[in-house]
Amino acid sequence: MNSTMKQTSFSVAAFSVIFGLLVGALIMLVFGYNPISGYIALMSSAVGSMQNIGGVLTQMTPLILTALGFTVASSAGFFNIGLSGQALAGWVGAVWYALSFPNLPAYIMIPSALILGTVLGGIAGAIPGWLRAQFGASEVIVTIMMNYILLYTGNNILQNVMAHGIKESAQTTKQIGANATLQMPWLTQLTQGSSVSAGIVLALVMIVVIWFVMKKTTLGFEIRAVGLNPDSARYAGMPSKRTAVVAMAISGGLAGLAGTIEGLGNYQYFFTQNSSPSIGFDGMAVALLGNGSYLGVLAAAILFSVLKIGGLGMPMSTGVPFELVDIVIASIIFFVGANYLIRIIQKRIHEMDAKAEVTAEHKKQQKSGGQ
Repeated sequence: MNSTMKQTSFSVAAFSVIFGLLVGALIMLVFGYNPISGYIALMSSAVGSMQNIGGVLTQMTPLILTALGFTVASSAGFFNIGLSGQALAGWVGAVWYALSFPNLPAYIMIPSALILGTVLGGIAGAIPGWLRAQFGASEVIVTIMMNYILLYTGNNILQNVMAHGIKESAQTTKQIGANATLQMPWLTQLTQGSSVSAGIVLALVMIVVIWFVMKKTTLGFEIRAVGLNPDSARYAGMPSKRTAVVAMAISGGLAGLAGTIEGLGNYQYFFTQNSSPSIGFDGMAVALLGNGSYLGVLAAAILFSVLKIGGLGMPMSTGVPFELVDIVIASIIFFVGANYLIRIIQKRIHEMDAKAEVTAEHKKQQKSGGQ
């Protein structure tokens, strides 16, 4: 049964990707572009050079972590839309800390900055989890509002709280020092100057860690049990409220780690944000396509990163606008959702048919008994 469900989930993801690419091809045809040339240009731009491959790896890193965060929250029955704000909390905190203590040695600075960013993201995730567990507040509404709170709080910290000595201007900080960067010279050279960092290794390690926690530990079992039925979990003696808060804290912590890696690895500074980082919303899309599978999350992160990086080269090569990539990604997620809907409808029809058969059999037995 379990293998059948996995095969079904894989087929849903595979067909969603195929249909999404077909929608993109159809739109290219409608507007007079050659879809074959467009997709060849996309792949060439994504993997045609070591620099572009480095760009794909850089793009993948936060997507893996935010997708893992969304997956953990979903396992506990939460829909965490606050991943962007939680990532921002980690980003601001880690960069501020790194600039405030420029003389700390790297072996102290880097681990402590990563822990700080993760903890800040975890706190931002635990708050909506606690509010739902204690008061039944909708985590969807709370996390959406917290995205704005964390966005404007981060901007205010940069503009009005940070010391002038660590800022280039009111809109941007100075770059972090060599003691705090996650970039490695040999990796930068290998990828021809891309901003890929040790963060990609951390992201891959976290896939294994989260898989182990969720599948092989008591905590993971409790999180999944609470997500399936909190009342039954409580009846079985599990601390359902505490487990729900812990799940959201883990979810936010993973997003905070993603933001920290963006700050210390990709950008290496913080700047005024006009909107919440897209890595949170893109991570949700990656998690939906991954459909609860940790290898699926990795595959979806690779796909989305290839589309994002490859799409940058499409306008120069074929004239196809970059926005087409967003249409393809949106179409993929639409077909994932449509497949879920179809499967739910099929399940309901099957249940109705089974009920009708039982009712018909019952009436037949009553009729034969009366005769």
